[in-house]
Amino acid sequence: MAVGVDANNVAQYQLNVGNSSIDMNDLVGKHISVSYEAQINCVHCGRKTNKSFSQGYCYPCLTKLAQCDSCMIKPEKCHYDQGTCREPAWGEENCFASHFVYLSNTGNAKVGITRFVTDGVSSRWIDQGASQALPILRVHNRLMSGLVETALKAQIADKTNWRKMLQGEAEPIDLHSLKAGLLSNASSELKALTDQYGLQSISDIESDILNIAYPVETYPTKVKSINLDKEFAFEGRLQGIKGQYLMLDNDRVINVRKYSGYHLNIEV
Repeated sequence: MAVGVDANNVAQYQLNVGNSSIDMNDLVGKHISVSYEAQINCVHCGRKTNKSFSQGYCYPCLTKLAQCDSCMIKPEKCHYDQGTCREPAWGEENCFASHFVYLSNTGNAKVGITRFVTDGVSSRWIDQGASQALPILRVHNRLMSGLVETALKAQIADKTNWRKMLQGEAEPIDLHSLKAGLLSNASSELKALTDQYGLQSISDIESDILNIAYPVETYPTKVKSINLDKEFAFEGRLQGIKGQYLMLDNDRVINVRKYSGYHLNIEV
């Protein structure tokens, strides 16, 4: 689902189905029916595949594309300087641009990295269901973002507890105070990085906390995940959207991003 926020910082969702785009916010409160046609096409090359990898790729693309390499999950393991990048031109375009290290509240505080913060918003925060977000550092490339995140995640989680995120509104966190404490405790590690990579490799950012609301009428009390590979169809009242999850009645949820490339029929 494509995401953004409106003027009131409410997350907005558009679901691309074929050549059409569905405004998912308008469907909250309505009954929907979704069926899987048992066909998957790779989101990169378009070939039919019996199994989807890494949220929509076929196996050949998984093994050859730089965007599917393990260093995209753990950028501190970037191996461009070793001459082994799968697609050097792609890496130069995407990994050698500045990145941001941020703090967010997805039910618990976490640290993360993002390449783009446009008009104060990153789609990463909405993808993760963050109710608050604060960019804290700008770094000069993706490798540095991973090294800085590694220095900080000794003190704080770097993953979202998606079940907790889906079960209600998160309690507010003073992310400014959290930033100050994290950077102070990691000062020696961060200094070692600037000593090695240069003073301009890490820059502090002064920013306001962004508060994000989601189109949710009712949160589930227990989370029951829908698996399209086993169920092939589901229906029910859409009670809300948060992160990349649709929340239906009877506590059922589905991660839409997981099924990128799947052929679906959707009725409202």
